[in-house]
Amino acid sequence: MRLMDHPRNGLRPPPLKGAQPADRRSRIRGWRLIGAALGVVLAAGCASLAPPHERPPLPVAAQFPGATAADAAGSTAVAEVDWRQVFADARLQRLIELALANNRDLRTAALNVEVARERAQAQAASLWPTLNAGVGGSRQPTASGNTLTTYSAGVLVPAYEIDFFGRLRSLTDAAQAAAVAADEGRKTTQVSLVAAVAGTYLATLADDELLSLTRQTLDTRLESLRLIRLRYDGGTASELDLQAALSLVANAQATLAQGQRQRALDQNALVLLLGQSLPADLPPAPTLSTLALKAELPAGLPSALLERRPDIRAAEAQLVAAEANLGAARAAFFPSVTLTASAGTLSSDLSGLFKSGSWGWGVAPQLLFTLFDSGRNRANQRAAEATRQIAVSQYDKAIQTAFREVADALAGRATLGEQLRAQQAQADAETARFRLADLRYRNGVASSLDVLDAQRALFATQQQTLLVQLAQVQNQIGLYKALGGGWSAAADRRP
Repeated sequence: MRLMDHPRNGLRPPPLKGAQPADRRSRIRGWRLIGAALGVVLAAGCASLAPPHERPPLPVAAQFPGATAADAAGSTAVAEVDWRQVFADARLQRLIELALANNRDLRTAALNVEVARERAQAQAASLWPTLNAGVGGSRQPTASGNTLTTYSAGVLVPAYEIDFFGRLRSLTDAAQAAAVAADEGRKTTQVSLVAAVAGTYLATLADDELLSLTRQTLDTRLESLRLIRLRYDGGTASELDLQAALSLVANAQATLAQGQRQRALDQNALVLLLGQSLPADLPPAPTLSTLALKAELPAGLPSALLERRPDIRAAEAQLVAAEANLGAARAAFFPSVTLTASAGTLSSDLSGLFKSGSWGWGVAPQLLFTLFDSGRNRANQRAAEATRQIAVSQYDKAIQTAFREVADALAGRATLGEQLRAQQAQADAETARFRLADLRYRNGVASSLDVLDAQRALFATQQQTLLVQLAQVQNQIGLYKALGGGWSAAADRRP
């Protein structure tokens, strides 16, 4: 087979016309015919058979439950609020910066975007003809017993599909929508990463405070045990008092070991999110009560989530891709038109390949219509229609999930503050109770069991107060994430 032959679709290139001696006008006429054919092809773009994209009706209520008037009137998209404005703590900002630079999940998401964009570019290339160049030669026997030698050189447009019915355009649109979905997926990963780093960091702060509280409690219980043991040795305290004191000391020691283990686990989780070890030059850590977080985050309306949340935008892009694939499946029912063209020189002598008069050209259009395919095209269309319905369902589910997450965060914002105030009041009362019980015990008015019970209640209340405080600040982070925060649309704009 000669180099100018092409195996695609089992077709050979059209024979070179005008291989006989030709003048300059014939060569120009051939180029003009090929150029005109390609021009008609490129201008033959047709309307896509894909259904027009329309957003499905909002599958949630028009307002969030528990939203205030300030929430509904909020006009600033949280996605436009830079995370540095929400997390003003210097230590946390440094940790988030490290995570954005080194986290492997985010790096993988960015590479997935690059892959999707390159695939979209490759698919878009199918809208344009491929131009090949080559030289070749062949030897074949003739009826007279001689051998015919032919040499050729030129350019070839192999079996270019003219997209009359928009099949290639639909496939290109689907690939481009998939690239958009991948980019929105990267933003979703970034949102989750920022929230995860902040939440894990807050957990380590709570761990530190709980460990400090546990050590203080252990010291207090050891001191109570020392006093009770002295009284027990002196015969003024019972063995019941001694065993109760020993139990509380053992409980504090067990709680301390558990807290140390939890602190190590949370730090390991933070290291994984950062993608590296914790640097030694981090700014000093604050306490939960002094942590700087942006308090007011207006929720806005549920319809605004369609633009704020990258996961919803990704689901919509997937819906667009499914609609485009449906258009391609519909276009498969129509005839396909291909065009093969060639131009070059043809000679029986290698030395005469580029001499005057060896010029030739050819154009070969082909129309193919499917008569029988065992129902393949119909099955592909039904599958594309079902895929589109799945994409609609996933889009609705993404909106409903976002609505639920925002509603949960608003419910937490409305109640956690009051719960923390009540919990702090209980902790203050238990602190006063323990102080009075200890004072009465030292003066011989109360029993050691009263002191030990006050110690136990105080420690439990203080622990619960810290956990509620942690839940409150983590709820603020959850609201920021649920509203689509963590990425900046301005930073993602390309020049």
